[in-house]
Amino acid sequence: QVSLMESGGGSVQPGWSLRLSCKVSGDFGSVNYFGLFRHAPGKTREAVALVSSLGGHVWHAGSVEGRFTISVDTAEDLVYLQMTNLELEDTAEYFCAAGRRFSIRPEEFSHWGQGTQVTVSS
Repeated sequence: QVSLMESGGGSVQPGWSLRLSCKVSGDFGSVNYFGLFRHAPGKTREAVALVSSLGGHVWHAGSVEGRFTISVDTAEDLVYLQMTNLELEDTAEYFCAAGRRFSIRPEEFSHWGQGTQVTVSS
């Protein structure tokens, strides 16, 4: 069983930065990819960034490219999402997920954290 716990969300102003952390625990030997997804009110859950379990393969959604960076700390079993130059449209609940393969489809990920809220407002 894989457990994921997000932290680091909060309320910030446009242009500010936040770093989300996802602590991974349990038996995640079958996990090949970690993902950060977000779900905003009235929208479907979308992939923000993906990273392979050893960090060699990363992907970022076009809407966050150049502003967000996903990384993995294999020694500490942590996944990070560094978010800079936050925009109003980044407001959402952010979820960490773990799965076997690279995919931007949420249904491909079988393990999920409970989410952390990010609110960007002026």
